[in-house]
Amino acid sequence: MSFFSFGTKAETDLSSEEFKTKMDADPKAELLDVRTAGEYAEGAINNAKNIDFFSSNFRSQIEALPKDKNYYVYCRSGNRSGQAVKFLKSKGYEAFNLDGGIMSWSY
Repeated sequence: MSFFSFGTKAETDLSSEEFKTKMDADPKAELLDVRTAGEYAEGAINNAKNIDFFSSNFRSQIEALPKDKNYYVYCRSGNRSGQAVKFLKSKGYEAFNLDGGIMSWSY
C-alpha cells in the first residue's frame, strides 16, 4: 500500500458531527491540523497542533507524538488528513480523520 494511495471512505473518516462528538467525549483527544503553516495561520480549530503534511520532517514529527493519545486529524478537504491518519494507524496510533476537512467544519 502506498502512503499516497486513494481509496474508499475508511471507518476512521468521521463527519464533522461525529468528529466533534467523539473528540469532545475523549479524554485522550489531541487535535492535529496537517495543513501548511500559511493555511493554519488563516484560521484553525481551537487547540489544534499544526504539523505540515508537506514538511520534510512530517513523518518524524508524527512518530515523536505520544502513543497514549487519540489523534483527531484534519486538513483543508480531508485528503491530507486521511493520508496522515493511515500513516498514524500504520505506526500503532489511534487516529480519526475529519471527512471533508475544515471546509466541512461548522463549529
